[in-house]
Amino acid sequence: MRGVVFHGERELELMNFTDPTPGEGEVVIEMKASGMCGSDLHQYRRPKSGGSTGGLAAPAEPTIAGHEPCGIVAAIGPGVSKAQAQIGQRVMVHHYAGCTVCNHCKSGWSQLCQEQPVLVYGNNAHGGHAQYLKIPAFTLVPLLDELSFTTGAAISCGTGTAWGALRRIRLSGNDTIAIFGQGPVGLSATQLAKAMGARVIALDVSEERLNRATEFGADEVVNPRSNDPVGAIKDLTHGYGAEFTLDTSSQPEGRIAAVRGTKVWGTTCFVGERNKVEIDVSPDMLRKQLTIVASWTFSQMGQAECAQFVADRNVDVEALFTHRWQLDQAEEAYKLFDTQTTGKGVFLI
Repeated sequence: MRGVVFHGERELELMNFTDPTPGEGEVVIEMKASGMCGSDLHQYRRPKSGGSTGGLAAPAEPTIAGHEPCGIVAAIGPGVSKAQAQIGQRVMVHHYAGCTVCNHCKSGWSQLCQEQPVLVYGNNAHGGHAQYLKIPAFTLVPLLDELSFTTGAAISCGTGTAWGALRRIRLSGNDTIAIFGQGPVGLSATQLAKAMGARVIALDVSEERLNRATEFGADEVVNPRSNDPVGAIKDLTHGYGAEFTLDTSSQPEGRIAAVRGTKVWGTTCFVGERNKVEIDVSPDMLRKQLTIVASWTFSQMGQAECAQFVADRNVDVEALFTHRWQLDQAEEAYKLFDTQTTGKGVFLI
């Protein structure tokens, strides 16, 4: 089979690999859709000399990219029960594997395992940008019949990450939320927050992305390049600020604006990876009784809950995708995705 490998410094290659065979407790997934996530760009852009890719060391061997895998079970190894997997079953993947026995792993938060290095499929272990993917059976999350493979791919990271953040802050229909960044994760948050009944203020420096946010239900849009974002949020909330703010941009300017755009007793949530923020603790936090929350992706159960919510509320996750590619178009696909001006992309395999 062929798989997409990032070499760093915006170079990639479609390399040949042996078709995988499942071992004890493993399954092989025939890929149907493999989403492109903003965090892929960390690996795509990394120095060729190595360096960190989302907190993990760059893999020593060529490793297939893609951590939003979705497909059908094609082969089952020994020790896998029918309750875990069946041939032809439609599945998503919770793309982490830890020790399996610590409290974090048992509660579905394998990425938080403290007992051994965590495998992240598509980062330091082979991912979904290929025809097949071999994984432990315990990472499987069933894909509801009502949902497409592309929707399942989005839920497997970007949309699932937005869901995890909104659930962590307990957003409700009584609330106003300002969402900084309207890339795939931010736009998912806009879409899901509206489905939860909240009022959404969407912020981005791209007019194209703001237009999409409006299409996805944002009540108000703000471009921080032409408006003071904190002032704009306060103008739209009777001078108080939003009950919740969510930063998906990872930019220091976005993060501090999210903090300062939150009302007294409000909550700010950081989702975007990397970069820093400098907070003046007394006025920005203490004297506002501000809560700051960090949210990193989602649990395995949270992934399933997100899928059920999307199905029950008829959330059109499919509309997130502006570009659909074949694997042999990977170079063109990532060059465009690297501009960070488009919607979400997906490889259909």
